Amino acid sequence: MGCYRMSSVLIVDDEPSITQTLGSFFERSGGHVVTSAHSGEEGVALFQRMHPDLVLLDVRLPDMTGFDVLGRLRGNDPVVIMMTAFGDVPQAVQAMQSGAENFLTKPIELTHLEAVAERAFEKARLRQMNRYLTTRHGHGEGQFVLGTSRPMQEIAAQIDMLAASDRTTVLLIGESGAGKGRVAEMIHARSPRAAMPFVEVNCAALTAGSLDAELFGQEGAQPDANKGNGSTPAGAASGDGMQASGVFKPGLLEVANGGSVFLDEIGDLAAHLQPKLLRVLEGKAFRRVGGTQEISANVRLIAATGKDLVNEVTAGTFREDLYYRLNVMPVYLPPLRARAREDLLELIAHVIGELRPSLADAPAAVSEAALERMLRYSWPGNIRELRNVLERAMIMSRGQASIGPEHLPGDVRDVAGSGPGVGHHVPKSLDEVERTHIERTLRAHTGNRTHTARELGISRATLIKKIKAYGL
Repeated sequence: MGCYRMSSVLIVDDEPSITQTLGSFFERSGGHVVTSAHSGEEGVALFQRMHPDLVLLDVRLPDMTGFDVLGRLRGNDPVVIMMTAFGDVPQAVQAMQSGAENFLTKPIELTHLEAVAERAFEKARLRQMNRYLTTRHGHGEGQFVLGTSRPMQEIAAQIDMLAASDRTTVLLIGESGAGKGRVAEMIHARSPRAAMPFVEVNCAALTAGSLDAELFGQEGAQPDANKGNGSTPAGAASGDGMQASGVFKPGLLEVANGGSVFLDEIGDLAAHLQPKLLRVLEGKAFRRVGGTQEISANVRLIAATGKDLVNEVTAGTFREDLYYRLNVMPVYLPPLRARAREDLLELIAHVIGELRPSLADAPAAVSEAALERMLRYSWPGNIRELRNVLERAMIMSRGQASIGPEHLPGDVRDVAGSGPGVGHHVPKSLDEVERTHIERTLRAHTGNRTHTARELGISRATLIKKIKAYGL
């Protein structure tokens, strides 16, 4: 129960020995804040004042039944575990039908209570998240959000510093769909260059020749489209198939003058283009393809990659000097599976807010069951997959009150499992647990040691030692 520290618990029971025993248990096991009531009326009053995360409620109270108390609390969406010394199946069924999360008979086994309470705290937290998500509707449009957890806020602070240093080259590192493009836009939008162009180039989407002309521009003679048809263009040498007058095409480095150029998938940049880009970074100048004139490059370069550039340098496919010029201020964007639940919740709210204006009659809420599955899912496609899933779910649930599990794709819908605290315990040593976790993280990053080390919070050298020690 350690992950639910500082939750609040209200125990309603007319036996002081029971409230004391259970109160001590919750305080010791999880550091929870515990309040006790010895009558129904007192319990209702305390609940309305403190709104606890969990209520343990006795069925038999001196002034009313626990079911009466539960009925008065129901409008506040409480998470309640019922207790009784006279439990039987009909009462258990009645408790569950009345909205209780579980039903315990006295004397209560503390080990059983721990498992039941852990699931109840999870339920309470899920409800809190859902309420927060509902309040966030309508706030998702506009600026891209990173999240509210401490690690993501540190990244946000790093982005703000980079935005202010508008001449510093930025390297964004992360898996496909992790939001590198949106962060690049954010850096530009918050920089002194915000009023100037932001140009994006995907280095993996174009051939080397096309990327050369697209990025640096082109001038001079070009192959004649009429070559071979028997005609000779005016001014061209007979049979050379070239136009002497040539063409002129400005490159994106010129188009973005004063602004920012975002080079996505920089790890796929062709070898012969790497020294040209290095020259832009070092000398702030370049030449068009076929040209001789030096052109000034007043742009801020933001690069992104999903590859381990250190490995690419070692393999000889990426220039070491270019890597160090790009790696001045690297920003690592973790995959969604490595982010806190509150960060994922922020993203869900943000995406729903962006999609709603274009999806008439789409619901403004997500059911607890659907939200639970989305929070448990690993999102291998990251933000791109999250957006696709939410768009699909909003389309399928049009006209309904909320998005339910039935509106989610099968792989997301079926991920919930048995819930926290449930399942067969398999004894493992700490070394076994660490070995398994490192192996899974390596697999998730397709063997990329740099990204794996970042996610694990250790140095690359330490990771290599552990890989050797565990024979991975």
